[in-house]
Amino acid sequence: MSRLDIVRDGAVATVWLTRPDVHNAFDEHLIAELSAALRALDADDAVRAVVLAGRGKSFCAGGDLDWMRRMAGYGDDENRRDAAGLAEMLRTLATLGKPTIARVHGAALAGGTGLVAACDIAVATPNASFGTTEVRLGLIPATISPYLIRAIGARAAQRYFLTAERLGAAEALRLGLVHEVVDADALDARIAALLECLLAGGPQALAAAKRLIAEVVDRPIDAALIARTTEGIAAARGSAEAREGIAAFFDKRRPAWGG
Repeated sequence: MSRLDIVRDGAVATVWLTRPDVHNAFDEHLIAELSAALRALDADDAVRAVVLAGRGKSFCAGGDLDWMRRMAGYGDDENRRDAAGLAEMLRTLATLGKPTIARVHGAALAGGTGLVAACDIAVATPNASFGTTEVRLGLIPATISPYLIRAIGARAAQRYFLTAERLGAAEALRLGLVHEVVDADALDARIAALLECLLAGGPQALAAAKRLIAEVVDRPIDAALIARTTEGIAAARGSAEAREGIAAFFDKRRPAWGG
């Protein structure tokens, strides 16, 4: 039985986690299915943006209890393979060539917090809760750490990785884990407004902008970085997409990708 439901609406694909009975907790099967779905959406030129959401009361409560019980009996090689699957899924989400939005309500714990941090944009309801609770099980938030530290910074991560405290939506907003907190009845409308903004951008430019952030963040502003940014804007200016976008602006019309 599928653990996902992918709903297409024009150029937008919403990937729903569909294990509401376990608060959309993931196991090795959901991880593999989500990885495959994300790769397929990335390869589909008709898809311009991806929303990640959860059915039921929660976004994603982290690891499935049965999965964790099985992991306790794994050997070193099995644990490495299992962890690599989770790490690759998160990397695929974080490096998707299309903009991603996390639609967050209810619990988004442990790996669920990682999913939120791996998305480009996160919008949450006031009842959303987050947390890196791994140490209470004798584990560590290893595979989600690159995305979470990028989102909230090392200093905040030092506190929450160690204390395993729950974060409410307001604190997640203050730390930068989520970008906006809106009432539940306004959640979908706000995401629709953000999608409208995203779909107004050139598809190639959006993908290049995502790569640019990854290449520039935490780098010294030296000759190599200046050269990289110079090459980036020069390549963009010479692209067919930029020619179309600039022509559309002066012609006072929508560009070809605007729909």
